[in-house]
Amino acid sequence: MQQLIQRIWYQGHPAKWLLLPLSGLFGLISSIRRGLFLCGLKQVQVLPVPVIVVGNITAGGSGKTPTVIYLIELLRQHGYKPGVISRGYGVNIDGVVAVNINAKASDVGDEPAMIVARTYVPMVVGANRIAAAQTLLVDFDVDVIISDDGLQHYALGRDIEIALVDGERRYGNHCLLPAGPLREGLGRLSSVDFVINNGGPAQDDEVLMTLAPAPLCQVDTSLNDEFTQQHSIVAMAGIGNPQRFFNSISRLGYKVVKTVEFSDHQAFDEKQLSELSVQHSLLMTEKDAVKCRDFAQSNWWYLPVNAKLNSEFDHALLSQLQQVAQTKKGLSHGI
Repeated sequence: MQQLIQRIWYQGHPAKWLLLPLSGLFGLISSIRRGLFLCGLKQVQVLPVPVIVVGNITAGGSGKTPTVIYLIELLRQHGYKPGVISRGYGVNIDGVVAVNINAKASDVGDEPAMIVARTYVPMVVGANRIAAAQTLLVDFDVDVIISDDGLQHYALGRDIEIALVDGERRYGNHCLLPAGPLREGLGRLSSVDFVINNGGPAQDDEVLMTLAPAPLCQVDTSLNDEFTQQHSIVAMAGIGNPQRFFNSISRLGYKVVKTVEFSDHQAFDEKQLSELSVQHSLLMTEKDAVKCRDFAQSNWWYLPVNAKLNSEFDHALLSQLQQVAQTKKGLSHGI
C-alpha cells in the first residue's frame, strides 16, 4: 500500500483521478477549519514566550527533525533556553509526558526520543500541543518553544513559521490528500516566514539546507567499535523518504548489498532485524536507531546527520525572534 501511495503522489499513477473527489472534500474541510481560526470564531492560544513552528504542507518526512536540532543548537549559542513540544506520532499518550534522556521511542515517539538523546533539550509530548507547551513552561526553564510539526495545528498561536520541502520530491503531483501529498494548498507557503529546502535545488524564495553525515555510530551505545569501509552492509530505513537515505550512503562509498524499506515510524523487533544482519552489518537512520537501542546487536550501526543552513537564515531568524521576544516581554510588563 505504501508503495502504491508513493506512485500516485510522485510518479503519475492514474489512480489519482479516482481520489480527487475526496481531495476536494478534504480541501473544503481544511479551508473552513483554518478560516474559523483566522476570523476568531475558534480560539487561538497565545503563549507568553515566542513559538517557532517547524512543519510542512506535505505528508511524510521532509527534514523536520534535523531542522529542530539545528534550531536548538543555534538558539543556545545565542543565549536562548529553548524547549520543544511534539505530538509524539504513532504512540498513545495519556495527557502529556516529559521526555527524558532514556525515554523509549515506543512511549514518546521516535522523533522525540531522538531529539532528546541528541540534545538533552527539555521536551514535552502529547496530542494537545497547548497543554504540552503549558507544561513545558511550568516545569522547565525555557524562554522559546519550538513545535516539532504542527503547522496545521492552528489552535496553537505561533510567532514564526518554518515550512520544510523535500528538494527531490517537492510537492509531488500538487494534489491535496489523499490524491496527493499536500495537507494544504501551495498558497499556504506565502504566509510562512521561511521555506527550507532539504537537499535542493532551492528556488529563489527558499533557504537551502544540506544534511552533512557524521561517522557511523553503533546502535548499542555501550560499545565503541570502529566501522570500516570493508564491512558489507544491509541498509534499512523506516522514514518518510527511504531512498534519500539509501542514496546518501551510496554516495559515501559503503558496500551496500541490500536495501530494505519500512513504513515511516514503524516499530521493530529483534527477530525481524536479526534476520537482516546474519551475514552483514545493518545500517539504519538515527531515527530508527532509537527504536532499537534495547535489543541492538554489535553489528548494527546508524548514520548521524547534521543540518547545515546559511548565515543569512540564522541572522534573519534570530532578528525576527528578538523582535518577538521584546514585544512579548513588553506585553507581560503591561507596556
